[in-house]
Order: sequence, then C-alpha cells, then structure tokens
Amino acid sequence: MDLTPIMSPEALNRFLEADFPQLHTDGKVFEVMAVGPGTITMRLEPNERHLRPGGTISGPTLFALADVGAWCAVLAHIGPVALAVTTNLNINFLRKPEPGPLSCTCRILKLGKRLAVVEASIFGSDDADLVAHATATYSIPPQ
Repeated sequence: MDLTPIMSPEALNRFLEADFPQLHTDGKVFEVMAVGPGTITMRLEPNERHLRPGGTISGPTLFALADVGAWCAVLAHIGPVALAVTTNLNINFLRKPEPGPLSCTCRILKLGKRLAVVEASIFGSDDADLVAHATATYSIPPQ
C-alpha cells in the first residue's frame, strides 16, 4: 500500500472551497494544516454555531471534523475524487472539549482500490487530551 500523498494542504483546501462550499457556509472553520505519508492534520476553529449548552463543543461538530478530516486523508492519497463517500463512521466521545480550536489527526489504516479505512483522533486546544476518537470507512468509486 503506497501512502505517498499526491495532494498538498493547499490543494486540499482549494478543493474543499471549490467542490464543497457548503462546508464554509458559516465562514471558513475547517482547514487542512499538514499532509504526510498516510496522514493529515485538520484544524477546526469553532464559532457560536458549534457550541452546545454547558459551554462545550457539540458532538455533531466533533463528528463532522472526524468525517471531513478522514475524507481529506483519503483524497490526499487518491486525488480529488469528490464522490468518495462515507460508508461507516464510528466515534467515541472521550472528554468534554472546551470552546476553542480543535485539531484532528487522521491516519490511513487501509487504502484499497474500492475501500479506505481511516482512524481520526481529535484533540482539544491544548493538544494534550484526546477528546474523541473515530474510525471511518469510505467507498472509492471506480476510475
């Protein structure tokens, strides 16, 4: 399995803006920060819409970060295939994330011709405590 990325963070961010503008409806909050062999790091700058009562970032926001981050990890390694789709995502919420930036580190576990499996680890603003962990599977359309 060759895990050499073929898209840079800049190329991924341009792709998201052009092909998935809905992601930035409330402003640009998602950004790919780094790409490496089999990995990416994405950042989320939450706004008021991403908070829930009790002063924490909402579960749906964490889920979205894991999904978008893992999807971008796949795209970084197969190219800008907009129709690579999520077929499964399992997430565990581990601790309450305080309001503030989140980082999501994604690691490809399997990259096949038809399926990809990715692990996503979401960290709070201090980058010390894991706040959520997910695994996701994506269907890759035939070329």
